[in-house]
Amino acid sequence: MLKGIDHRLNSELLGALRAMGHGDTIVLVDRNFPSFSVAKNTIHGTPLFMENLSAAVVAKAILSVMPLDNFVEDYAVAMEVVGAPDETPDVQKEVEAVLKAAEGSDKALSKVERFSFYEAAKNAYAIVQTGETRFYGCFIFKKGVIAPDQVFEA
Repeated sequence: MLKGIDHRLNSELLGALRAMGHGDTIVLVDRNFPSFSVAKNTIHGTPLFMENLSAAVVAKAILSVMPLDNFVEDYAVAMEVVGAPDETPDVQKEVEAVLKAAEGSDKALSKVERFSFYEAAKNAYAIVQTGETRFYGCFIFKKGVIAPDQVFEA
């Protein structure tokens, strides 16, 4: 255990989050997402796992250590519901609430069509498969920066 770090963040995921740079993306996906076939195209190359945890719990854990690039419109993206692009399922409402709390913002999640989401996921740094069982529990987060005054100096 480490002080100040969510115990659910495993060493492999922490390593990936640390290695990501400004503008890199990480994709959180539900249990139905084709994580292995999509992850082979990512920088990391294989999926990371946070099984038995909901998308909102995983988002909260990741955002406890990773800043978002809130200078761009698409810093947090969800997969659109097929045939109902204006619909916002409960899983997306929960993750949006986590985002708003982490960022202190009222900005809504952007949404992209299902196959566009798959293509964007292939260009990500890593795929994180959650234990989310509900449909459309798929999100892309773009990493931001940490200001000089936020860096811990010994």
